[in-house]
Amino acid sequence: MARQSGLIKIKGTLDNVNFYKTKDGDLARMKTSVDKDRIKNDPAFERTRENNAEFGTSAKAGKLVRDGARPLSMTASDSKLVSRFTQLMTKIKNLDSTSVRGERNIVQGMQDPTAPEMIKGFDFNKDAILSSILFKPYSVNTSTGEITINGLITQNDIVIPQGATHISLTGGFLGVDFATGEQDLQLSNVENLPIDMSSNNITLTPAGTPSANGLSMILLRLEFFQEVNGNQYTLKNGAYNALRVVEVA
Repeated sequence: MARQSGLIKIKGTLDNVNFYKTKDGDLARMKTSVDKDRIKNDPAFERTRENNAEFGTSAKAGKLVRDGARPLSMTASDSKLVSRFTQLMTKIKNLDSTSVRGERNIVQGMQDPTAPEMIKGFDFNKDAILSSILFKPYSVNTSTGEITINGLITQNDIVIPQGATHISLTGGFLGVDFATGEQDLQLSNVENLPIDMSSNNITLTPAGTPSANGLSMILLRLEFFQEVNGNQYTLKNGAYNALRVVEVA
């Protein structure tokens, strides 16, 4: 893959080179001469088929988590979330030490004790890292998914983007069963606070525990708003909002 330069940008195919536009700019790459049928059946491409199968497994697992967290991530995610989470699931799939090549999967990978720690701390918005925004310690109850922040002073303990007048905090208790495809997100109460010097004791309690067995994740979202004439509006389409997996139960 190469980046196009110059004033004139090309789109299409020229001399077996594909020219195309992405969010990262105008790119170019060589057109492959290998057809799909050969990749699917030729013994020479057995490794390719195995890699494709495992990539599909990782992508499907990543989508399962993203879909489950969607009510929270809709206002706190970046344009690379799909690829970043697929990459994370691929690393966990690689921890599967029992399945044969081409059949390694997330269910077996999650049996490794290091897998939950790889998910803990994942930020859905790489442009708004929670640890770079919230500087007040919080505690997490892994049984109930409850998040507690005592003595939060929004003006001091949070990095406030220009124009923000209020902030909302929301918790979520997400359960994902990679074996069955079941997912369940239990949302907490929403605490909306003005940005000032008052001290606040925050308790975010999910409505219940997730019904899905398997991986349980506790998430914390921070959203910034600007108040105009008594109404609050999302600041810059959520570009400053943070969402993190703060604990894995």
